[in-house]
Amino acid sequence: MRLRALILAGLCLAAASAVVAQAQAQAQGQAAVGVQSVQQIDDRLLEFQLLTPDVAGATGVRVLLPEGYRQSRRRYPVLYLLHGAINNYKAWTDQGDAEALTAKRKLIVVMPDSGTHDGYTDWYNGGQGGPPAWEHYHLTGLVPFIDHRFRTIADRRGRAIAGLSMGGGGAMIYAAHRPDLFTAAASFSGAVNLTHPAIVAIADPAARGSYVDQRLRWEADDPVRMAANLKGLKLVLRTGNGMPGGPLDDRAKLDVVELVVHQSNLTFHQRLEKLGITHLWDDYGPGDHSWPYWRRGLAETLPILMRRFRRQTPPPAKVSYTSDRPGYDVYGWSVRIKRLADEFSTLSGAGRKGFRLTGSGKATVTTAPVLSACRRYLVKIEDANGKRSVHRTAGGRGRLRLQLDLGPSNPNPQYSVADIAAGHRSVTAKVRLRPQKKGGCGHHA
Repeated sequence: MRLRALILAGLCLAAASAVVAQAQAQAQGQAAVGVQSVQQIDDRLLEFQLLTPDVAGATGVRVLLPEGYRQSRRRYPVLYLLHGAINNYKAWTDQGDAEALTAKRKLIVVMPDSGTHDGYTDWYNGGQGGPPAWEHYHLTGLVPFIDHRFRTIADRRGRAIAGLSMGGGGAMIYAAHRPDLFTAAASFSGAVNLTHPAIVAIADPAARGSYVDQRLRWEADDPVRMAANLKGLKLVLRTGNGMPGGPLDDRAKLDVVELVVHQSNLTFHQRLEKLGITHLWDDYGPGDHSWPYWRRGLAETLPILMRRFRRQTPPPAKVSYTSDRPGYDVYGWSVRIKRLADEFSTLSGAGRKGFRLTGSGKATVTTAPVLSACRRYLVKIEDANGKRSVHRTAGGRGRLRLQLDLGPSNPNPQYSVADIAAGHRSVTAKVRLRPQKKGGCGHHA
């Protein structure tokens, strides 16, 4: 009883600070998250009902704390564990044995909701946007909320993501969109090829629009298309092939869902191989789309994740990243592009000696803090304006801010009929950085 009282007292104190936390989140462009209610289900398992403008009404999340959490002062790694379609945030504890499987692990497990279908994306809603904006809530609201409420290792070296079916695809696309948030991603029978015809056919058009009219949105959410962003993460793919005869099958017949899942995973696996991205590929043959295989998948993956958490996982020496958004931040690099229409842009080879940026429009790039503070640099730029050399001084945090011309902006969204008819254009700007003698800090970057 004393332990229960202490836990509830601590949670009440945390809830009392919700207004301050929401104000801070809004100031930082994060999704504001407040606590409607919290229930202690047992000594380890808590259930929150959270409020966020990204989701209509309260949204549930379950949190598994490690044994001895309250008696310890240590910080713990976090596994975000995602559910599949026709399921919810309770699935991994009610059906997946997540509590028993993690009983001896020094690990916090967070199991959020993402709706019964077409989750893990910010819904299109005919161009009006969310709610639900699941991705924005999960990555910019829930992650900071968990780090604020619990003693987490609050950076990528202590954060992993995994899921089953729809949640397996969600885990991979979240990791591809924010590789700087996670050190590892795992998928169990995951929908990791979003543009597979069978997946497109059953999708709710409110989520991403039609594939024909909103192809860019689909491609930007497809782990196969975005696979290059996953370089440097620990990746685990587990899938059956849907054929009968598996050791854990619920029924002795062909499982069409797992058959499609297998095709999707094979495409993703081959894409990762082509890119030279190391990953664990577990094609276990006959097996259906059911909980016995996902429970086994989690049990076999947890030791891999725990070993990964014990390793130092610094940012890559050279960053490459593709996004359809006009502004993004990754591994400390900041890109802002003024353009007329949505399209992919790619930051590549970004490091101490320079970078490349491909896209259209006017771009501002702020380097990661990898340069020598207060040092003067010779900056050689080649973009739509031609070649030029300028001198710039890195600020006290070792960053430079540079303006680049990527040529005239494409007037229509990439992959649209009008864009294809006009011919999509892009420019690759090249920037080389050469340190000179040390100077004064004349810039704030």
